[in-house]
Amino acid sequence: MGRIAVATIVSLWVIPISILVNHIVPEPYMDEIFHVPQAQQYCRGNFRSWDPMITTPPGLYYLSLALVAYLFPGMSFIKVASSFSEVCSTAILRSSNGVLAVFCSVLVYEIITHLRPTLDERKATLFAVVLAMYPLHWFFTFLYYTDVASLAAVLAMYLACLKKKYWFSALLGALAVVIRQTNIIWLLFVCCNEVINITLAGQKEKIDGDDTDFSIRKNSRVTPKNSVSNLRKRKVSSSADSEIHLMSTSSVSSRNCMSGILDEIKAIFRKLWRMKLEFLISFSPFIMVFAAFVAFVHWNGSVVLGAKEAHAVSPHFAQVMYFGLFSVLSMAPMYCSFSQAADLFRSFWKNKSIGFFQISLALVAGFISIHFFSIAHPYLLADNRHYPFYLWRKVIKAHWSMKYLLVPIYVYSWLSIVTRLGKIQRKIWVLGFFLATAAVLVPAPLIEFRYYTIPFFFVILHSHIDDYQSWLVMAFLYTTVNAFTMMMFLYRPFHWSHEPGTQRFIW
Repeated sequence: MGRIAVATIVSLWVIPISILVNHIVPEPYMDEIFHVPQAQQYCRGNFRSWDPMITTPPGLYYLSLALVAYLFPGMSFIKVASSFSEVCSTAILRSSNGVLAVFCSVLVYEIITHLRPTLDERKATLFAVVLAMYPLHWFFTFLYYTDVASLAAVLAMYLACLKKKYWFSALLGALAVVIRQTNIIWLLFVCCNEVINITLAGQKEKIDGDDTDFSIRKNSRVTPKNSVSNLRKRKVSSSADSEIHLMSTSSVSSRNCMSGILDEIKAIFRKLWRMKLEFLISFSPFIMVFAAFVAFVHWNGSVVLGAKEAHAVSPHFAQVMYFGLFSVLSMAPMYCSFSQAADLFRSFWKNKSIGFFQISLALVAGFISIHFFSIAHPYLLADNRHYPFYLWRKVIKAHWSMKYLLVPIYVYSWLSIVTRLGKIQRKIWVLGFFLATAAVLVPAPLIEFRYYTIPFFFVILHSHIDDYQSWLVMAFLYTTVNAFTMMMFLYRPFHWSHEPGTQRFIW
């Protein structure tokens, strides 16, 4: 019942707003001027055509073709379209993201209930609906961009891996990479997350004294065939599997758990070494996808397909700082409060020497990132249609000292995120998430808030926020932001003196 309710509620705003957007902005806008014609070329069967300005692979166009193929018989029957290519209008292509947005909300619900099987169904439904309103994800639901499809593929890959369907998960991961190249990082993160869950399950059994069939016993000797069977075909129900996952992740907060991240790494590598063949076989689908990606990069000479000069890999470490602040602001009811700041202060005060060292190290890293690795991309400086343009000019560049004054806020944001996750997830998981986020964001020279969507979803899905009040406040904030950005996009157009056409504000 929960997933049906989530899909129905999300559809209630996706359908009418899609109609409104297509009525007011019927022609392709911004990056759509590249994506829409390219998809239409595919609809005509011209698969050799490629716009050199497009940087991402054609995964989104393949998904759109599947939707068009589904719609074509009905539209042909009622005489709306006489040919396959006629169905590939801008509105229909945009609607593929609307369908994927509904699918995303269901995936979020499934992941929440899998990670937290004891959670009340009404809470899980509320959480999934609120996350469907996350402003960056919500806004690009109504345009033909790759963001919604990318998120859907990554979430589907993650859910399949949580359910031990490794081949299916790797297949979805390949789709995610074909939609956007940087998703190879999330494929590796999801794979490593599963390896961590399996290898440290035995360690948990040893420490907590919890004798479970899910764990591979430390001293057991099994044949590779039996080990693979244990890894792939465990005769444990999905809910029980999720309960054990929740127990193992939440146990990190206990003092009886591993003393530190080095202990976790040692335990992982010991188990991997003992069962290297079994793990190699079980996770070979992910290895094959990664090998194919490496071969593609070698053949292409770059990660991006087109416009390589404008999207060259750059050491943009400031992106990590921006992500921390943006994510904390997106979860303001949980992180931007006096009680949260007090809890963070108390956690560091308990061990003043280590806490002082950690904060000092974070501040030094933050100042170095901002001073030496803060990039002002030409697109950012020249395009006043994007909100980052105004944040850069009115906030970060308001005074030469402003970018340095913001560093403590960036550091507080990341410390809040890490502290929250550290109470629920294993230390190695938190480290892996940070490294994955940095690997995705640091090479990107352009500040684009939509790049933050996938890591944000991983943060909030694993933060285990329970109280209704916080989620309701988030829903109100998201609704307000979404209403503002959509009103600005639809009803506040403007014109450039140096270029014809109508311009609109966009994320």
